Amino acid sequence: MKNLILLALLTLSTSSLIAQENKPHIDWISFEEAEKRMADEPRKVLVDVYTKWCGPCKMMNKTTFQDSTVVEYINKNYYAIKFDAEGPETVDFKGSVFRNEDYNPDKAGRNSTHDLTRAIAPVNGRIAYPTIVYMNEDFQIVTPVQGFQKTPQIMPILSFIAEEAYKTQTFQEYTSSN
Repeated sequence: MKNLILLALLTLSTSSLIAQENKPHIDWISFEEAEKRMADEPRKVLVDVYTKWCGPCKMMNKTTFQDSTVVEYINKNYYAIKFDAEGPETVDFKGSVFRNEDYNPDKAGRNSTHDLTRAIAPVNGRIAYPTIVYMNEDFQIVTPVQGFQKTPQIMPILSFIAEEAYKTQTFQEYTSSN
């Protein structure tokens, strides 16, 4: 009986892992990889600026960024970059090198803000997490959008940017006409 229960648990956990592997997921890449791919196939860029301690960031990863509609749309229309706003990595982006000089690996919880976060994520001088930074094919910032977004909130923004509607109308005009 014990062996039968063990076998059932093993089967369930294996099935769960296989289901997760087969589940569609966003093709998250680095800034460097996005620059390489841009040369062959220009696309808009979406940067998820997050922190490890941010609850809404984790929730967005588990919900919005797992939604098959969101995943499919982002993978088709964007290069998606996941960026730790307080991480230690050095990033070579658009000919500049960005660092987190004050990063402390021994510090639990919040850490210092990465220079690249300061360059791309502020809204009215304020940095908040999560922030999704939308860029055009030249890596110019179209708009940063702060805060947790559910699928019904993010989909109109994704299409507004991907369809370049932002060039001819406000977001409010776009959403009221669609």
